[in-house]
Amino acid sequence: MNTTSRRPLRALGSAATALLVAGLLAACGGATTEPEAMVSATLSAPSDAASSSAAPSDGAETFSYPGRTGATALELLLEADPSAEVTGEGENAFVTAIGGRVADDSEKEFWSLSVDGEPAQVGAGTLETEDGQEITWTIETY
Repeated sequence: MNTTSRRPLRALGSAATALLVAGLLAACGGATTEPEAMVSATLSAPSDAASSSAAPSDGAETFSYPGRTGATALELLLEADPSAEVTGEGENAFVTAIGGRVADDSEKEFWSLSVDGEPAQVGAGTLETEDGQEITWTIETY
């Protein structure tokens, strides 16, 4: 007959379980952290009204959302529009469709990226955004 007490093993098992659960909660952000903000975006269709703004071209379709410090323009685009189509990855990512609107190669169209009204100097997968910036995609032709 085994005379060894099982109590220390049970206590050790409970402590290990508690540590495992605490570790999992910490890795998942626990219940004390706020949920990550969702990206609010706007898709504009062509209009018949003449535009006097500094828009790249009259009647262009646009898709806009706010920047967020620490997130790339591509990450935010895919949060705002999970159906957006992209070829390549990271710095080689090329956006081909947003909001179901595909840039038509036969019409020499492409989705152009700008930040606060200025053309982006790097690609969407590389462009680190900041709080307060306005990220805009516009159908353009070449």
